[in-house]
Amino acid sequence: MKKQNNVQEWIVSTMEKVGMDIELKLRRTNVNMSYNFIYHYIGLDVVRAISSNEEMEIPVPLETHIKTLTLHELGHAMDREALMDSLPRTIEIAKEKRKRPLHELFTDIDALSMLIEEHEMNIVFEETAWMNAETLNRLHKIVEWDHFERVKTYSLATYQSLYKEDLRIYEQLLANEQEHIA
Repeated sequence: MKKQNNVQEWIVSTMEKVGMDIELKLRRTNVNMSYNFIYHYIGLDVVRAISSNEEMEIPVPLETHIKTLTLHELGHAMDREALMDSLPRTIEIAKEKRKRPLHELFTDIDALSMLIEEHEMNIVFEETAWMNAETLNRLHKIVEWDHFERVKTYSLATYQSLYKEDLRIYEQLLANEQEHIA
């Protein structure tokens, strides 16, 4: 319970220090922290936030980890307009994914192309949020730079590894399709 209270205090203190007040909602989602751009709140799964730090090859102090993740989510909030602009396409992709059986998403080149597009959109939003977080950290000196970079690298790698795997499958399907044509 003490750790949970500390985590919430670190998040609130980070928001106060950068002058951003966004509602914090506790959720069991298995996602450490997330920014809900539609309803403008930060979701927190305390258990997952703590365990994600422990999964890093070289963990940083938990307080630093939480403050860095908070800066990142605030970075998403700074990009809210672009996130809102992406909503129609995000909804289209979600509807298309629901229409298809899971295996088809990875065996149909058009479906996989759509997944690649979704990954690319997500990576751009993640990179933008990290750039915004970097700006906040430079202005307000919340966490040490080497720790910030470690958390950023670890976090981005989760998105990039999924993208690279799907891109590999896509390129393989494309090569097989071109082989059949030839």
